[in-house]
Amino acid sequence: MLDKLTSLEDEFRDVEGRLADPDVFSDQNRYRELARRHKELEAIVSRSSVLRQRMDDAITAREMAAESTGDDREMMRAEAAEADADVERLTAELQVLLLPKDPNDGRNVIVEIRGAEGGEEANLFARDLFSMYQGYAQRQGWKTEVLNADPSDMGGYNEVTFLVSGDGAWTRLKHEGGPHRVQRVPATESQGRIHTSSATVTVLPEAEEVDVEIDANDLQVDYYRSSGPGGQSVNTTDSAVRLTHKPTGVTVSMQDQKSQLQNKAKAMQVLRSRLLKLEQDRQQSELSEARKDQVGGGGRSEKVRTYNFKENRVSDHRIGLTIYKLEKVLSGELDEVSDALVQDEQTRRLTEDA
Repeated sequence: MLDKLTSLEDEFRDVEGRLADPDVFSDQNRYRELARRHKELEAIVSRSSVLRQRMDDAITAREMAAESTGDDREMMRAEAAEADADVERLTAELQVLLLPKDPNDGRNVIVEIRGAEGGEEANLFARDLFSMYQGYAQRQGWKTEVLNADPSDMGGYNEVTFLVSGDGAWTRLKHEGGPHRVQRVPATESQGRIHTSSATVTVLPEAEEVDVEIDANDLQVDYYRSSGPGGQSVNTTDSAVRLTHKPTGVTVSMQDQKSQLQNKAKAMQVLRSRLLKLEQDRQQSELSEARKDQVGGGGRSEKVRTYNFKENRVSDHRIGLTIYKLEKVLSGELDEVSDALVQDEQTRRLTEDA
């Protein structure tokens, strides 16, 4: 590890020098790339420096303990033990930081939520999930922007698509993809019986135009009249847009904006992100499996997480986590669940890397 850290320390100094170069500063894309790398390396180098110091402290304390007697010896032994504990902690932190980066780290995130099984109750649950992620984004200091929303008859969502921007958005939200299940008495239930419904969550890394090149000849563009509640132009003009990428069959529909031009721009934004994810999955030879893992069939038996209202319980089935804070989680306090999922991923990757 120390050899690896030495190499990264050299790179850190090189990046610092290049950031001070006026030619680099004038190229904003290059500057942002270097600034992002500088931030990554800074977290490693700062710990590396402390690690080396604490390793030296442990050696010095042991040498002094060997030459001391009585209380002085015990004090040196205690200092050596404290230094050893710091070395162990810093080594563990650096092992995580040295793991290969997810290629999507640093990207913004597009989240799609759809009501699945359970009729109107599923659509109401989709609304609850959307509110949960809005609350979580606010707690994290992220920005959200609704790209498209298809409201249902009772105030839920048949489908809602939104963009999340901010540091760590992908790292945290990528674990949210998959079927989510709710168990509660629906507003439409007159007998007080508990029903099980589900909504699907799909998480995509936002793609830039340079990431995915789309040939205009590969696109089928359809215009139609928007449906559902809305402002001026909605329900009165053919402002809604449906894009179909003919080579892959991926289809994106947008109707939330007032004009065809706006809806088409938003649809292209989502289409690029879906195609980027498809290509990344293909490169990992997991195309169909990865998509199925996230979306599944939306069935009640397929789920990544269950929200049980009667028991005030949230259970994440992938890591065996159960907490009894349903109301807090649905208000956006997802930190405990998110931290556990991130930790699980890091543990698995460290085991694979060992």
